[in-house]
Amino acid sequence: MADTSRPLFTAFIGPQRLAAGPLAEVALAVMQASRRPAVLPIIIFSDATGQPIDLDLRGTEGDVIARLPQPASPPDVEADEAAATEPRGRGRPKLGVVAREVTLLPRHWEWLGAQPGGASVALRKLVDEARRANGDADRARAARDAADRFMSVMAGNLAGFEEASRALFADDRRRFVALVAGWPDDIRDHVVKLAFSDRAEP
Repeated sequence: MADTSRPLFTAFIGPQRLAAGPLAEVALAVMQASRRPAVLPIIIFSDATGQPIDLDLRGTEGDVIARLPQPASPPDVEADEAAATEPRGRGRPKLGVVAREVTLLPRHWEWLGAQPGGASVALRKLVDEARRANGDADRARAARDAADRFMSVMAGNLAGFEEASRALFADDRRRFVALVAGWPDDIRDHVVKLAFSDRAEP
């Protein structure tokens, strides 16, 4: 079974998919392809965001792998909750606690201050509850935005792009799929995957 916890990337050489998978695998495939004479540009995309990324592919395979950005560790919810109940003291920076300014009205501060554990604990719980409640909508929006970014780079000059973009933002899957049907196979398949792969067929 595939490891879905790792960020995935896809490289295109012109309209054709060159490689897909974890960044190290894609980077090495692009490194090898870039050493062959080629007329078409090679672009690597993050599947999570749809954005192109730049890599330094100089040197040996080991050099390339060593320079790759490291993915951020997933948040540890249990550790975060434990940190929330512990008194402030040494070791908190290791848990990834970040201080930022929050602007609220006095009544909001009063309510937060009256909650068990204080304002910080209450805010963390509110954010976690909102993430759970809105998870599907957030994932759908992120998928749509990733597909839109990828489309803008790879399909901006293709027939039906504007109409497909409108269908994407209207969440009209059937119309979107119909509009991109004539696009190059790899571009079409990838944009549909980015936009809708985590949702069942309507």
